[in-house]
Amino acid sequence: MEINATIVRAKDVMQKKIVSVDGMATAKEAAAKMRSENVYALLVDKRNADDAWGILVYQDFIKGVMIPGRTSEEVNVYEIMSKPVITVPAEMDVRYVARLLYRAGIRRAPVEEKGELVGLISLSSLILDNELF
Repeated sequence: MEINATIVRAKDVMQKKIVSVDGMATAKEAAAKMRSENVYALLVDKRNADDAWGILVYQDFIKGVMIPGRTSEEVNVYEIMSKPVITVPAEMDVRYVARLLYRAGIRRAPVEEKGELVGLISLSSLILDNELF
């Protein structure tokens, strides 16, 4: 039995495109941005250096706009986003990334390297990576 010594890290399979939105934007504006940028999540900008990042995903629109029966023009991103965000170190082994995302009950997380966000990783990116499966 041969053991594969190559470790695949978060930075190896992450999506490098990060699209952000202001927390004061409306849900309608955020949804339009997601469509135009063809992304499944938006990073919500920090208000200042001491603030935490937020994240907005499709499910947030369901629970914060559609189910309560509100219009997307009357809901702001900060009302429906998740904050603070769980981030993944760029050097983390993808096996541990998968375990972290699964146990936290989330599908995607920003990837952080040296205090900066450098990408976004998702459970689907782990499954779709040719090196892993």
